[in-house]
Amino acid sequence: MASAYMIALAAAGAAVAAPAAASGLPAAQPAQPGDAAWHYIPAIGEQTAQQRSVDDHLAVFTPTADPIRHTIDYEIWDYALKHIVLTMGPPDRQSARRPDPVMGTRLKQGAQSRFRLEGSMVMFRFLDEGIINSFTEYRQDLERVTDTLDISALPRNEQLAFWINLHNVALLEQIAKEWPVREPREIMVGGEPLDEARFITVKGIPVSLRDIREQIVFRHWKDPKVIYGFWRGEIGGPELQRHAFTGANVSSLLDVAALDYVNSLRGTQKRGDQLAVASLYSDVAPFYFPDFERDLRAHLAKYAEEPVTEMLSRTTRISASISETEIADLHGGARPANYLFVSSGAGAMDDPLIGWSEKMGQAAFELLSDRQRKLQNMWRRDQPVGRVFFSNIELPGDPPNKNAVE
Repeated sequence: MASAYMIALAAAGAAVAAPAAASGLPAAQPAQPGDAAWHYIPAIGEQTAQQRSVDDHLAVFTPTADPIRHTIDYEIWDYALKHIVLTMGPPDRQSARRPDPVMGTRLKQGAQSRFRLEGSMVMFRFLDEGIINSFTEYRQDLERVTDTLDISALPRNEQLAFWINLHNVALLEQIAKEWPVREPREIMVGGEPLDEARFITVKGIPVSLRDIREQIVFRHWKDPKVIYGFWRGEIGGPELQRHAFTGANVSSLLDVAALDYVNSLRGTQKRGDQLAVASLYSDVAPFYFPDFERDLRAHLAKYAEEPVTEMLSRTTRISASISETEIADLHGGARPANYLFVSSGAGAMDDPLIGWSEKMGQAAFELLSDRQRKLQNMWRRDQPVGRVFFSNIELPGDPPNKNAVE
């Protein structure tokens, strides 16, 4: 009989609960050319004794060669994502215009990044204490799954979906607790940086967000497209998807995420004869791009659309110099001004008043307006304004690792 794991999560202002069953089925600023770190790629340095101990313990999550056919249901996480994440649409390789200052002042509110019309934004402003507590409960329930189910014995795609979802749930939970905050990397958990703090416990082992990425997933998955599943909470990183990852959709959804990132300004740009790429690629180079320029060019070419394909052919070297650490938040990591602005439309004074609510704020209102304008312009240029992906279909008799991400 299949075991069921109760996972509770609040979304859109209401607490909800449903089983997530592990069910057994039959069978910052761009660097300058003169900077010393211009071509620096971090190496894997000498580990501390504590880190080696954690790594040794995490070997228990090495995927098995003979998986059992189990699945984990993330329906509640999927529901929450669709209510708190706003996609900005496919990249159009156009920088966002400078945001307007607050009426009558020089103060600028909300997201300032020129990449703010790419990726996705989280609506942290609307997450109250009850919702945030439900994220904590959900993360803890995912942790408890590892106590009763051998994750390493699942099909590879099921394992990968679990680790990505756990990472993203935990990160969103911690940012929501600290919001308002301008940059997620400024958050400290128990006196340690957010990415390094071991506040997650799997199979009794305390691990960090970095441990999940590097010591579990990057360690055992060879395909570099897995890097696009891990949300970093920043505008400059891969977007937080509006779909929960599952064993069925993880491969296709990672392809969609890779396509978005590679063809975005936050991912690739041409600067003279140099191809500027996101610093993310240098971060993961020890795992996926040991021969950095050759390996990365081959990877980018796999997902490049016409503008990026042309850049690859017209550049002679690569610099990992694109970085944007601003929070991927609809309100830019700050509360809106506590006043309500309204004005009359053009014409007579009896025109209806227009404006936005105090809770929404001017910055978020204008970001949504810019998003609508971007999508309308893309539609007029006959550019796609959405992405389509197809989940893998499993049929009776298919092997458990069919279409597995290697």
